[in-house]
Order: sequence, then C-alpha cells, then structure tokens
Amino acid sequence: MTDRLDAYAELVVRVGANLQPGQTLFVNAGPEHVDLARALARSAYRAGAAFVDVRYVDQHVRRAMIELGPDEALTASPDWQVQRAKSLDGNALAMIAGEAEPELLSDLDQQRVGRARQVAVIENMLKLQNARAINWTIAAYPTAGWAEQVFGEPDVERLWDAIAASVRLDEEDPVGAWREHAARLRARCAQLDALQLDGIHFEGPGTDLTIGLLPESRWVGGGIDTKDGIGHVPNLPTEEVFTTPDARRADGTVRSTRPLALGGTIVRDLEVRFAGGEIVDVQASSGADAVRGQLATDEHAKRLGEVALVDGESRVGRQGITFLNTLFDENATCHIAWGSAVLFSAPDLAGRPPDELRARGANVSAVHTDFMVGGPEVSVDGVTRDGKRVPILREDVWQLT
Repeated sequence: MTDRLDAYAELVVRVGANLQPGQTLFVNAGPEHVDLARALARSAYRAGAAFVDVRYVDQHVRRAMIELGPDEALTASPDWQVQRAKSLDGNALAMIAGEAEPELLSDLDQQRVGRARQVAVIENMLKLQNARAINWTIAAYPTAGWAEQVFGEPDVERLWDAIAASVRLDEEDPVGAWREHAARLRARCAQLDALQLDGIHFEGPGTDLTIGLLPESRWVGGGIDTKDGIGHVPNLPTEEVFTTPDARRADGTVRSTRPLALGGTIVRDLEVRFAGGEIVDVQASSGADAVRGQLATDEHAKRLGEVALVDGESRVGRQGITFLNTLFDENATCHIAWGSAVLFSAPDLAGRPPDELRARGANVSAVHTDFMVGGPEVSVDGVTRDGKRVPILREDVWQLT
C-alpha cells in the first residue's frame, strides 16, 4: 500500500501538477484524504517545492453551515481564504476528490445545498486557471464510503484497483504511458481543429441538442501549458478532448446518461432544456433543486462553458463502473458543463475583461459543473460553418481518421 501510495503521489506531483522547483504546492483535501496529502507533501519536497500548504475541508462542518447557518454563510469567503486563492498565482495546486459520504447532504434543503459555494474564492481560482497562471491537477483518493456507494460494499481495495487502472498507475512506466496517451488526445484535437466547426450536435434517447462554437475555439486534450510553458494534466484521469462553446448558442434538450454527484447530493435522471443558450428547465428524479440552486449562483451560471468528447476507448469507461464522482464519470463519456468557460481552449480570448468575454460568447461565472451526456446510444456530429454535418461519434466509436 505504501509503495502504491507513493507512486500515485509521484504521478500527481510530477505529471498532474508538474510541480517545478521553488514553487509552493497548495493541496485542497478532506480529512479522509490525509494519507494522500502527506504522500503529496513528501513527493513535492523531493521535487524541490519551496513549501507545501494543505487545507482540509470537513464536509460535516459544511453540512452544519447549510443546515443551521445564516443565508450569508452559504457564499461567505473569508479574506484569508480569498488571499490564499490569489496566492496560487505562479504556483502549483493539487485538489483531492473522493467523498467519504457522497450523499451526506441529500436530506437537507437542496436549494441551500446548491447555493453553498465560496463565490469569491472560486472566482479568483477560476480566473487564475483560465489565465493559465497555475499548474494544477485534480486526483482522487478511495474511501470506504465512496466504495460502498459504487460497489454496494466498502471494498476500498477494489476501488484502488479501478483508480490505478484509470490513471495508468498499473503500467510498468506510468509516466511514459501518459506521454503516449497525451499524444493520442492531441492528435484528435488536431483533427477537430482542422474541421473549423461551428457547432456540435448530440442526438440520442431524450437528447437533441445543438451547441454553437466560437471562431476562437480550439480543441484541447492530453494536458495544457501554463503561460510560462509548464505542461500539466488538470485531470487524473483524462480521456477527453474539449473546447469552449458559444454561450449564446445552445438549443434543445439533453438527458444526462450518468448520475451527477453534486457536492454532497446525487442528481439522478437529469434532463435539461436550453433555449437561446440558456437553461430554461431542469428536471430530475432526485437532486433537481440542488441543480436549480447552483444555477441561481449568478445570472450567467445557466449558460454553457465547456463541451467535451470521449469515446469508448476510454480507460475509465471500459471498466463499466459508474464512479459517482465527476472526475471519473466525465472521463468515461461525453459531457458538457454549465457555468464558466474553459478559456485555455480559446487562448485569443484569455485575459480579456468579463464583459468583453461575454459579449464575444465566452461565459464567465462562479460555477463550472460538468454532467455526462454521452454513450453508445448518443450520436455526435460536428456542424461546419457551411452547415455540413460530420460524424464524430457513432456507438462510442471515433469516426475521424
């Protein structure tokens, strides 16, 4: 276990965040992630970190705030936490996912659950990420509660194996395997960029959705570079190629193909309707109010900020597991995200003020939430600027050659 944990921490630090000597590594974790946080600290100092700063967030404390706290506490951002977010500039960040109790907040007022976000902290972090001023990554740590939710029993070892396979930790040379995988994803991005698409169309059971793209949109996959040229992999695992949509152009309906874990509650059977780029209706068998509460965070949360394509060769998807964790489930199949745009896929727009970005079709919000919309029954077409349709995915098979 110690050897595997240390190898995983090395992958997170050296491939995911790609920490550089002299940088501070900021770590955001839960109390249940303490073993990985400690391993990350050891790996970071071996890699030349100037300092490792770990912040633990206890979901039971968050539950107490949502259940018993005043309304203003839901979005409060203490000055010291805002300053910590600003201090990410020029440094590295590792965020650890994997909730010990994925439905801890499911019995609370779901509107309050959806609204409970440290808006100023998130805004500052998103601003730095979009400016490519941080080399950052998200990785997961298995917990008994998460394993229970996924497998029906607290089989942490089985969940460890699934995570290891997903992040290529089971390879003889994980770093080399990541380089090869990243090259494949970049080749797909080149295929899509060459098409100069104006839109993406999803069609399947309960889904008929067309999403516009921006002239500045570029496809990204396999990792990104900071403005200082530090290559890093924001998600471990990653199987997607993604881009920035035109927030003014999304029309139709979409049915989520996997449950969505939304900060302590699970949204099931989500169906969303768009008109003129905006979400105008939300339905779900559970968790709909949590979605509606999050969409009320600001006036721009109801518009799209990302569209991502994943095919059936995904290491995550091939395991046949619904992870109930967006980091993994979004890398099992195609997904879209409401909220802030991923501006590192529209580099010509990066650094522009929010009003100009919105005027040009790139969304700015304190929210960014991915939900899964793909699968074997969902066809994906590209729409060219002259209206021609180009098949991209059929029965989860990549069509471009």
